[in-house]
Formats: sequence, C-alpha cells, structure tokens
Amino acid sequence: MGADVVFITSEIFPFSKTGGLGDVLGALPLALHNKGINTAVITPFYGRIGTAEYDIRLAWSDVHVGYPWEPITADVYQADYKGMPVYFIHRSEYFDRRFYYCDHKGDFFDNAERFIFFNRAAQRLMERFERAPKIIHAHDWQAALSPAYLHFNRMSNPFWEDTRSVLTIHNLAFQGRFASRLFENCGLPPSAWCIDGVEFYGDFNLMKAGISYADKITTVSPNYSKEILTPEFGCNLHNVLLGRKDRLHGILNGADYSVWNPEENKYLPKTYTCHNVRGKRACKHTLIEELGLDPALKKRPLLGFIGRLRKQKGVNMLEEIIPELMKKNVGLVILGEGNLEREAALLNYMEMYPDKLSTIVDYTEDLAHKIHAASDIFLMPSTYEPCGLTQLYALRFGTVPVASDVGGLHDTIMSWPHPHATGFTFEHVNSGAFIDSITDAIDVWENNPREFRRIVGRAMTKEFSWDSSANEYAALYSELGLRT
Repeated sequence: MGADVVFITSEIFPFSKTGGLGDVLGALPLALHNKGINTAVITPFYGRIGTAEYDIRLAWSDVHVGYPWEPITADVYQADYKGMPVYFIHRSEYFDRRFYYCDHKGDFFDNAERFIFFNRAAQRLMERFERAPKIIHAHDWQAALSPAYLHFNRMSNPFWEDTRSVLTIHNLAFQGRFASRLFENCGLPPSAWCIDGVEFYGDFNLMKAGISYADKITTVSPNYSKEILTPEFGCNLHNVLLGRKDRLHGILNGADYSVWNPEENKYLPKTYTCHNVRGKRACKHTLIEELGLDPALKKRPLLGFIGRLRKQKGVNMLEEIIPELMKKNVGLVILGEGNLEREAALLNYMEMYPDKLSTIVDYTEDLAHKIHAASDIFLMPSTYEPCGLTQLYALRFGTVPVASDVGGLHDTIMSWPHPHATGFTFEHVNSGAFIDSITDAIDVWENNPREFRRIVGRAMTKEFSWDSSANEYAALYSELGLRT
C-alpha cells in the first residue's frame, strides 16, 4: 500500500470543494494516474463531505499524531476514486463542521491547530505505507507544512531519504499566518524559526514554510509565476520567492472536460456543440424563464458572473457598474456567496431591477453549469487571478469572457480585436475599463453577430485539458528523481 506521488490537500472534488482548489485536485492526480503514475491523495474528512457515490471505509484507527498533546490520534478512512486511493484524516473536533475554513463571522479561531494536525497526521499515515512516496505534492497553505516536515525528517529518518517535495501555490494571498506561540509545538525544530524558514515579521507563516523548504515550487499559470515576484502581486513574500526563483515554475491548470462539457451534461436542458449551438439558445431561454426574468431578454445579451463575492473577484467593480449596465438593456445573473455586505448589496440591486437581474447567494454545481450554458458573456473582473478555472469553463461553453488581463486570464484569453480572439480583456483593473470592455462585447454581439459567432467558435475549440498540464508535472517530478 502506498503511492509514488502523494497529494496533500484540504479539498478534492467530488468529496469537498469551495472553489478551484477542489476542482484541480479532483482532476490532476487522476490525469497523472491515467498516465501510469501511481498517485494517491490525503485530505481531511470534513463533516460536510460528498460520500454518497463512494464506499468510504475505515482503513486505520488510532494513528498516532501527538498534537496538540501526546495521546492524540487520528482515524483514517479510504475511498477508491476512479481507481486512485483517497485517504481521509478524521478527527471530529477539527473537521466535523459545516464549513471548511471559516463562516460569515470570519476564519475559525483554531485553523492553525487544525491544519498542523492534518499535516502531521499525513506524515504519520505515509510512514505506514509499504514504502515512502517518491514525491509529496502539497497544495496551498493548508498543506504547506508537509514540505517543511519532510525537509527535517530526511535528516533523521532513513524512510524519507529519497522523497522530494513540490508546493503548488494556488493563491498567495492566503498564507496561513498565525501567532508565533503556535510554532512551539508544531513539530518543527527550533532552527526552522528563522528568516529563511517559517518566521514572517514575528508570525508563524505556513505558506512561507512550504516556500522555504519545498524542493520545487509551482504556480497555477505561467504569468502568475512572474507576477508573484513583484511587490504588486507578491503579498509581501516576493523577496522570499525571488530567493527561490530557480525552483519556481508556472504550470497552467487544466479544465476537466469530462465534467465541464456542453456536449454531454446532465445539468443542461439541452446540450450543444461548437458546430451546432442551437442548444445554447434553449439553455438561455430556459434559465430566463426559471429565474423569472423579462422574456424580452431572450433577444438581448445575457451576462453571467460566478465567483466568490470578495474583492479579489472584482465584485466591488461589478457593483459599481450595475446601474450603467442595466441601461444597456441586458440581463445579468450572479451566482456566489461570501462577504455579507456584498451579498446584501447585490440582493438590493435585484430588488431594483427584478426583470433584468437575478442574484443567487449560493453555489451549486447545477446552477453553475446552467449559467455558463445560458449566458452570452461571462464577467471575470478579477484584481488578480492565479489561474482561474471559470473562464476555461466559459470558453468551452461558448460564453465569451470579459476579463481583466492578469494572471492566468492573460494566459488563456486572446483579446478582441485580435483575429484569433476568444474574448475581451482590459489591462487597467478599474470599473471604467471594465464597463468599456463589456460595452465592446455587447457592441459586437449587437452589430456584428457574425464576428461574435466566430469568437464563440474559437472559444469552444480552445483546448485546456489536464493532459498537457499533467505532462508538465510529470516532467517536473522526473527532475526530482521519479522514474515512470
């Protein structure tokens, strides 16, 4: 029992998901597995977890963790996910909660303890495998202690001497920064508390731990790997990353087209292809009827926004332009949850424009698919975007993106009026540039429908599958000694 590459992650779709991290971990390990690389995933067993379609069974009980005090243990459950093992770390007081990281009041007060426990439990679990993994691949701050533990374990435990680590940064803004006192019993030696280790302006920074000790560091798009080396996007860690620039790689995320595909899709009232998009019109008409919007919008552009309602996603800019947008006689459907103030403001706008605007404070897979299929234009005004997956889904669904020219959006959208355009982007991330770019898209939709159809056709045929991304990760693992 064991694997050559073990992914450590706080989310994996379809078992757990708050956003793109869950989607990535539901696809990348499987893509590598399908290439013949022996992979496994370790993740928390949350109280709110999707288990209905999978047989999850107890694999080990009372795995010794010893944190936050000596007798503490974890139970480990296991599921087979399309031929790949997924291991779930269970400790009810840490993970049996409705939400994963926070609620509307803010982050959980014990997040440091929860994810220190998770990383330590993952280490103890892997030591029960028949052999050590060749690669430990950690994702974001919740798993970033794993490369640090491995670094020091290699010095004293022969079991780990041939194992190497990769840290993937999905969003540098979230770092797991906590009070220094929480370092004392975390399991790292005192020597790790230094400027080249986990210490960050007097705090214990879990993301910095991974950056400092991982053998390779990746980001989820090539452009983001360059951006985070600058003060503007580096979230105060740019100098640390510059010091490890030789280990930093940008690998673009893929889209799981077995799930996000308008040709075969259980959520859509009618499927469609790039060669015949009549089904897309049917999806638009059905959603307008279901949401109770003005039937006249069936002959007008329908705009969609799907994302967390926070500043990173540009929702503040969206709020600012809604009155001007409504004057253009378009429909707007918003799906997301997050900041209570943002939720309230968008719900208020729905009361002001009940025939043209629908705000759904929630996230469900079926609604996300329906909105992608029904919309003509997809809005993505992110202030920064490490990769973005929703624009990849929008492209495949023939929903033309209007997006800021940052991070992975820059890598995946060719902007109009380029002859190979697949969308519209704007460089200066402000509400004025945003509305100007939307206006351009609406103008093409209204006055040059043939060109708009060409943009849709090019968008739908763009290929961002996990296959090519998996090849790049396999090459990276090979540099670290993995032989396949």
